[in-house]
Amino acid sequence: MGLSHLDFAIIGAYLAGITLFGIGFRKRQRTLRDYFLAGRDIPWWAIAISIVAAETSTLTIISIPGLAYDSNLTFLQVVLGYVVGRVMISFVLLPHYFRGDLYTAYQLIEKRFGPQLRSLTSGLFLLTRAAAEGVRVYAVSIVVSIALGTGEIASIAIITILTLIYTFEGGLAAVIWTDVVQTAIYVGGTLVGVFTILHYVPGGWAHIHQIATVDDKLRVFDFTPSFWKPYTFWAGVVGGGFFTLGSHGTDQLIVQRLLAARNFRQSATALISSGVIILFQFALFMVLGVMLFAYYLVPSKSFGTADKIYPTFIITRMPHGISGLLIAAILAAAMSNLSAALNSLSSSSILDFYLRLRPQTDERRRLQLSRVATACWGVVLFVLAILALHYVGRVVEVGLQIASISYGALLGAFLLGVLTRRATQSGAMLGMAFGFATVLYLRLGTRVPWTWFVAIGTAVTFGVGYSVSVLLTAKKENL
Repeated sequence: MGLSHLDFAIIGAYLAGITLFGIGFRKRQRTLRDYFLAGRDIPWWAIAISIVAAETSTLTIISIPGLAYDSNLTFLQVVLGYVVGRVMISFVLLPHYFRGDLYTAYQLIEKRFGPQLRSLTSGLFLLTRAAAEGVRVYAVSIVVSIALGTGEIASIAIITILTLIYTFEGGLAAVIWTDVVQTAIYVGGTLVGVFTILHYVPGGWAHIHQIATVDDKLRVFDFTPSFWKPYTFWAGVVGGGFFTLGSHGTDQLIVQRLLAARNFRQSATALISSGVIILFQFALFMVLGVMLFAYYLVPSKSFGTADKIYPTFIITRMPHGISGLLIAAILAAAMSNLSAALNSLSSSSILDFYLRLRPQTDERRRLQLSRVATACWGVVLFVLAILALHYVGRVVEVGLQIASISYGALLGAFLLGVLTRRATQSGAMLGMAFGFATVLYLRLGTRVPWTWFVAIGTAVTFGVGYSVSVLLTAKKENL
C-alpha cells in the first residue's frame, strides 16, 4: 500500500511540532539545576511517564513484537523483575540520593569512597550508555528507511538532528515534558494498531486466540529449572530485578529523572508507578506480536528479520492516516529515548569530569558548556549508530546485552557503598574490574543468558570488593 501524502503530512507535523514544543523550554534554563534537573519541580506522574519513555525506544516497539512473533509471552517474566527491582531501589538506593544536593548518581560514590571511583563509575556509564544508545538509534533507521525510502544513514541523521535541537535548547525540562507527549502518541498509536489487526483477522480475537493457543504463543510463565534458558520465571524475576537495580539505580539516564522530583516520596512514587506502566506497555507490545503472527502465519525470516515485521505491516496494511500516525508513534519513542541519553551523557560529562577540574567556572559558562557537550554527544551517537548497522538479529537483545555488561560492576560498587562500612575505594575498584571482566567473558565466551549477567556481575563485584577491602584493612592494621 505504501504511505500517502496524508501519512507524510502527519509525520511531518509531528516532527515539527515536538521540536518546537521542546525548544519552548529554553527560556527557563538559567542554571545547571534548571538544565539538568528541571529546577527539581517536576510532578511525580510526569517523572513516571518520562522514566517509561526513557527506557522505551524504537528497539522496544519494533523488536518486542518480533520477539513474541518468534516465541511467546515469556519475556514478560523479565518485566516482572523490572517491577521487583524498582521496589528494591526505593528502599535500598533512593534514600541515599536525597541526602544532599546531588546532580548525578556518581556523586554518591564520591561521597562514600572518593574521586577515583567516581571517575571510574561515571566513565563506565558514559562508555556503555553510548554504545547501547548507538544500537537504539540504529533501530530508528529500520523504520524510517522502510517508511520514507531514505537510506539508513540519512534516516539516523534526521532523527538525531531534530532530537538534538530541542534537547540542546530545553534541557531536562524539555526532555521530560516531550516524553509525556511522546508516550501518549506511541501508546495510543500502538492501541490503534491492535484494533486494526483485530479488524483484519477473520473472526477477530477468537481466531487469534485459537491460533496462538495451538502454537503456545500465550505462555507467560516458564518454571523450568534451567540456568541456560533466558526467559524462565527465575531468570526473569531475579535477573530482571538485578538488571533494573543496575539500570534504574546506578544509570544516570534514570537517576537524573529521580533527582528531578520535588522530594524523596514523590521520587519513589514515580519510580514504582513507572513499573506498573511498563508492565502494561510490554504486555501490549507482546500481544501485538502474537496478533501479527496470527495474521501472517509465515516464519519471521520471510521479512528478513523479526524486527521488520511490525514496520512492514504498518506500511503495507494500515489505512492511510493510521499508518502515518503509527510511524510518528515509533519516531516518538525513538526521540524520547535519544533525548534522555543526550541529556544524561552531557550531565555526567560536565558534572563528573569537567567541573571537578574547573570548579570556578561561572554559571553562564557552565550552561554554555553543557549545551556544547549535548551537541558533541549527538555526533558521537550518530557515528555509533552507523557502526551498529553491522548488527544482525533482534536489536532489542543486543541493546540489553551491551547495557548488562556494565550494570553488574556499577551495581556492585553502589551496594558496597550503601550496605557496608568496611568496603574501601581500592577494594571496590578491584571488585569492579573483576565483575566487569567476568560479565564480558560470559558475553563473549559462554552461552550464559544475558538475563543473568547483572546478577553475576554484581555478586562478583561485591564479593571481591568486600574481601579485598577487609584484607587491605587488616594488613594496614597489622603494620
